[in-house]
Amino acid sequence: MRMCGRVWGLFAALLFLNAALGQVAFAQEKMTVVDLEKRTVEVPKNPERILCLGPGSLRLICYLGMMKKVAGVERFEKTPPVGRAYLWANPDLAKLPVVGPGGPAGINKEPDLEAVLKISPQLILIANMEPAKAEALQRKLNIPVVILSYGGFATFDEIVFESLRLAGRILQAERRAQEVVAFIEGVRRDLLKRTERYEEKTKPRVYIGGIGFRGTQGIESTDASYFPLDWVRARNLAKEVVPKGHGFVDKEKILSWNPDLLFIDGGGLRNIHQDYQKKMEFYRHLKAFEKRKVYLLFPYNWYVTNIDTAVADGFAAGKILYPQSFADTDPKKKAEDIYTFLLGKPVYQQMEKEFGELGGTVVLSP
Repeated sequence: MRMCGRVWGLFAALLFLNAALGQVAFAQEKMTVVDLEKRTVEVPKNPERILCLGPGSLRLICYLGMMKKVAGVERFEKTPPVGRAYLWANPDLAKLPVVGPGGPAGINKEPDLEAVLKISPQLILIANMEPAKAEALQRKLNIPVVILSYGGFATFDEIVFESLRLAGRILQAERRAQEVVAFIEGVRRDLLKRTERYEEKTKPRVYIGGIGFRGTQGIESTDASYFPLDWVRARNLAKEVVPKGHGFVDKEKILSWNPDLLFIDGGGLRNIHQDYQKKMEFYRHLKAFEKRKVYLLFPYNWYVTNIDTAVADGFAAGKILYPQSFADTDPKKKAEDIYTFLLGKPVYQQMEKEFGELGGTVVLSP
């Protein structure tokens, strides 16, 4: 019995040694990449344990279908999903260990170093971190740190394609990365093609309000670069007062425009409902409210751009603005198809439950 125990002990030791040697061999398989801040980083080939930090990093990995490699998450990813469809599609991510606070307040800040080391990731993918800080984090942890980017804040920038391709290359998901890029490019071309024949002067004059900016906002909060409207060539009135990007517009200016049609970002709908109770006269003087031409779009700017939701918004807006060109489109079904392709699961119902019907008429009066 004693000899048998020794044999088993020796066998277990050999197994452990073999596993250790295998890990060393695996760790020596490296590749060199250039990240989105032009840093040259040596990373393991096809790492099995990764961290995704900063706004939007985890979403890109979900688009690539590589959630199984994620070893920990920011505490912010454990908060209610709200407008982050990737969390509705992957609820198990919220069960992973916490490696730092994350969220808007955690942008460009280090995670909890002790918590990171405890789960032994082989690679950290991080968005919106300054190169010098990424270098410092990499030295402290002795773990490669690769910076990803969405480009411009709260809009669509093709830089995100570079991030997808880079992450796909590292994670051996290059084919999926190309499929995602092709899908987004395809829907953009489709939307632009459907709307190219309309002359600017014949289009409805459109205003979008309630867009989130450092929190939820009211009807004065708008965006001249609201890309779901850009992709359907909408006549966005915000462009007359804001060169590009987000801006606040006085109620007097909105009244002077008196838009033909209003879109409301679902993230600000509650604020607008509350404002209506205090300033009914303002809303009643807008013909879009009088004629019930006020429509809901889903908020896509939650921890930077949720491309899936923004694309769904584009089809819903197109259907409302150009019904003939979108006669073959059911916005709800289209949204479900988009979520299913990019995230692997249909999550439209969760989004509708949170915000209301995509493209539905907004009624503020009792």
